[in-house]
Amino acid sequence: MPLLRLLTDSRHFWLLAVLVVAGDALLSELIIRFISYTEIDWETYMIQVQLFLKGERDYSNISGPTGPLVYPAGHVYIFRFLHSVTDSGKNIRFAQHLYTLLYTVSVALTCAIYGKAGNIPNALLFILPLSKRLHSLYVLRLFNDCWSVVAVQAAILALQNEMDDLAIVLFSVALSVKMSILLYLPSLLVILVKRRGLVYSFRKIFNIIGIQAMLAYPFLQEDWRAYANSAFDFSRVFMYKWTVNWRMIPEDIFLSQRWARGLFIGHISVLVLFGLTRWCNKDGGVWAVLDRACRRPNLPAGIAPVTPNDVATLMFTSNLVGLIFARSLHYQFYSWYAQQIPFLAWRNRYPVILRLLLIGVIEYGWNVYPSTVVSSSALLGANVLLLAGIWSAPA
Repeated sequence: MPLLRLLTDSRHFWLLAVLVVAGDALLSELIIRFISYTEIDWETYMIQVQLFLKGERDYSNISGPTGPLVYPAGHVYIFRFLHSVTDSGKNIRFAQHLYTLLYTVSVALTCAIYGKAGNIPNALLFILPLSKRLHSLYVLRLFNDCWSVVAVQAAILALQNEMDDLAIVLFSVALSVKMSILLYLPSLLVILVKRRGLVYSFRKIFNIIGIQAMLAYPFLQEDWRAYANSAFDFSRVFMYKWTVNWRMIPEDIFLSQRWARGLFIGHISVLVLFGLTRWCNKDGGVWAVLDRACRRPNLPAGIAPVTPNDVATLMFTSNLVGLIFARSLHYQFYSWYAQQIPFLAWRNRYPVILRLLLIGVIEYGWNVYPSTVVSSSALLGANVLLLAGIWSAPA
């Protein structure tokens, strides 16, 4: 039957992807038409841009109704453009249509990443349009996270196609919108060192820093400390009442520096564990890779090709580790990994019913508002099980 072949034959993957992308775009337009827009941060973004347009370059003086400007310079430029094409932010409906286009690009990039990685069931694409929360974040809330997500998705696709220079530029653009993109950096370094060598990798790190400095130049020139402290504030503490992650922890412990240090140590430890036991297995182990990297820094440190599947799995896993150990996750942060969950679920050995259950529980956890001890515990448990399944799967 044609429908059965469409769902099961890998030769029809791209046709199904086109149908899913088109259908999801239509669904998003219907959501805009029939569901009311919810104001959260859009007004603040527009007020911050207005201060920028009036000549303010000191980050500490740029603020709005929901708080100060705490995002890197790329965020300012994107929303300056949106400010100019939406009648200073008043034309919300047009902004929603732009976000629908952005969401459609995101779904298309996700399908492309899945298809390039290979060994993904066609039917898995049907899961992508099912997230209620993700549609809300894009077309009903207009969060800035969405722009960084699309940029990093494009970077991952470029890495899969061995267009590493382009990937670094796209990664830098993503980082210039949200600091959270740093969660991908450990896996990006592993990929670059294995594929291109130590010297190349160091050059690209300097390129990333250089692009950030170039985009932020007007603000750095005015007060570099104010910019650094706002755009890349690693000590920022989010309000407990908004968190989706670690809700089961009492508020006094949650807000303590001791708990923050413990999560940081856990984050680094799990990344090291993956680096030591999983990410370099095909190359003789991590110590062999490091030995080759130091002895011949201008040559690739890996001996096995870094496949498109390796790229997607490493980048998505690194991001998931960071999310698990994030002290606070707000609802818009779901966009950081929502479209990666089906891929990761199919990169482990769990029974199919358990994989689908994990996807469903994660979606449930992000749709309970406000979060509860039960919903937060379920979300954390599902994320941990998903990560454990990836660790136990074949390298």
